[in-house]
Amino acid sequence: MFQKTSFTTLIVGVFIVYVLHTCWVMYGIVYTKPCENPKSDKCINPYLAGKPRLQLSIYTTVRPNGEGGHSLIHREEEFDVQTRFERLVNVSLPKKTRKNGTLYAMVFVHQAGMSPWQDPRQVHMVTQLTTYMLPKPPEVSLITGEDEPQQQERPSLGGDGKVDRPVSHWRSRLTLNIVAENFLFDREALPSDVHRYMKVFQSGRKMVYLPLLFIDQLSNRVKDLMEINSSTTELPLTISYDTIALGKLRFWIHMQDAVYSLQQFGFTEKDADEIKGIFVDTNLYFLALTFFVAAFHLLFDFLAFKNDISFWKQKKSMVGMSSKAVLWRCFSTIVIFLYLLDEQTSLLVLIPAGIGSLIEVWKVKKAFKIYFMWKGGKPTFLFGKSDESERRTEEYDSLAMKYLSYLLYPLCVGGAVYALVFVKYKSWYSWLINSLVNGVYAFGFLFMLPQLFVNYKLKSVAHLPWKAFMYKAFNTFIDDVFAFIITMPTSHRLACFRDDAVFLIYLYQRWLYPVDKTRVNEYGVSYDEDPKKKIHKD
Repeated sequence: MFQKTSFTTLIVGVFIVYVLHTCWVMYGIVYTKPCENPKSDKCINPYLAGKPRLQLSIYTTVRPNGEGGHSLIHREEEFDVQTRFERLVNVSLPKKTRKNGTLYAMVFVHQAGMSPWQDPRQVHMVTQLTTYMLPKPPEVSLITGEDEPQQQERPSLGGDGKVDRPVSHWRSRLTLNIVAENFLFDREALPSDVHRYMKVFQSGRKMVYLPLLFIDQLSNRVKDLMEINSSTTELPLTISYDTIALGKLRFWIHMQDAVYSLQQFGFTEKDADEIKGIFVDTNLYFLALTFFVAAFHLLFDFLAFKNDISFWKQKKSMVGMSSKAVLWRCFSTIVIFLYLLDEQTSLLVLIPAGIGSLIEVWKVKKAFKIYFMWKGGKPTFLFGKSDESERRTEEYDSLAMKYLSYLLYPLCVGGAVYALVFVKYKSWYSWLINSLVNGVYAFGFLFMLPQLFVNYKLKSVAHLPWKAFMYKAFNTFIDDVFAFIITMPTSHRLACFRDDAVFLIYLYQRWLYPVDKTRVNEYGVSYDEDPKKKIHKD
C-alpha cells in the first residue's frame, strides 16, 4: 500500500515544483531565439547595423498625443547609441500642470537633420512626468506648537487635519534605454513583449526594425518625487540614457507590467515603490538570490504558521510557558502594526504584521484560558483555573517580570519624554504610537527573557514549540537580508537583528537541557504520568 504523505511533505513538494517552474519561466523571458539563417526572408534585421546618424529629442506636452502644443526641453545632436550620458535640464511647467494637472514627455529617436514630426523612420515613446499622491502631513512640536518648515502653499486639509485629496507630484528622473546589440529576430518566433516596442519597415526584400526604445518606469521612485503647487514655475529633470541587453529589456517589461497590474488592484504609488526598489536598487544576480531567499521565506513562514497554530490548538496546560511573554508579544505586535500603519509602510510589511497580531490575540485567549459566551444578549468572559504546576510556572514568570520592570519602565518613560520635547510629530496619537513602538523595538527583547528564566528554573525546554521556533529562526536570519532590501523604518530594521541573539540563547538552552521523558512535553504531558503497568511473571 502507499505510504501516508504528511501535509508538510506535500507543501515542500509543491514549493519545489513552484521554484522549478519559475526558473523555467524566467529562462524563457531572458532568452530569445535568434534567426538561424541571416539571409532568410524570415529574419528581421536591426536598423542600427547600418550605423545611421541619429538624434534624440524630448518634448513636453499636456496631452499624451501631443495635441494642444508641445515644447522642446532637450535635444542630443550627435546621439551615439553606445554612449551613456546624464543631462540635467530645467522644465517650465504650464499653468494647467501647476493647477494639479498632468504633464507628459514625448521622447523621439530620429534621423539627424530631420524634424521628428516629419521623419517616417522615427521611434517615440510617451511617459508621464507627473503622478498623483497624498503629500506628507505637516509635523509640529507638541510642546511649543512650532511647525516644521513646509512649502508655502499646502493643499486643503480635512476636518481631521489630513490631506483630503491627492496632489500632482513631479518625477525628477527620466531614464531611457535602447537595445544596442545587433540581434536578428525570427519573424515566426518574435516575443510578444518585444513586439509592442518594435516598429518595422520594408527595405527591398528585407524586414528592418527600428531602434528598440524603452522608458524605464521602475526607476521612478517616491524619494525622487517633488510636490507641485501653483507657485512652482520650473522644476529640474535628470535625463539618463544607457544601453540595455535584450534579455534585461524583456525582464524589465514584465516587471513593469506586474507593477502596473498591482496598481490596478489598489496598490498605491508608495506600495509599488517598495517593489520597484527590489528590482532597481539591486543587480540581476543579487535579484535572483533575492527571489530564492524570498521563496524560502514564504515556505518557512507557512510552516512556522502551521506548526505554531497546531501547537497552540492542542495546548492544554501552560506548564513551563511564560504567560507574561505571550501577553507581551500580543501587545507588541499590535503596537508595531499600528506604528507601521501610521508610517504608511508598504503592504508587503503591513499585511503580515496584521495577520500576526490576530494570531497573537488568539494565543492570549488560549494562554489565559479565556472563554467567550453570550448571556442574555450580552458578551461574558470566563477565565479557567490553573493547576499546581502552572502556578509554579507563574511564580517564576512574575519574579522575572519584577526584575525587568526596574529597568524597563524608567527607560520607556524617559524615552517618551525626550521624544515629546525634542522630536516633531503629526499628532498626539503619532507621538504615543512612536513612543510605544520605540519601547518595543529598543527593549522589547527583554520581555523574551522571562521565558528564558522559566526554562532555567525548570531546567527544561520540552514545553516549547520547537518546530515553529526553528522555522521562525530561519526566517529571522532571512529577515536580516530583507532588512537591507525592502524600505522600512530604521527601528523595525534593527529589531530584525535583535531577535537573532534571543534565538541563539534558546538554542543554547536546547543543548544545555536535553530531552528527558520525565519532563512535560510540548503538549503539557509527561510520559511518567501514564499509569505503570503491572509486571507479570512468565
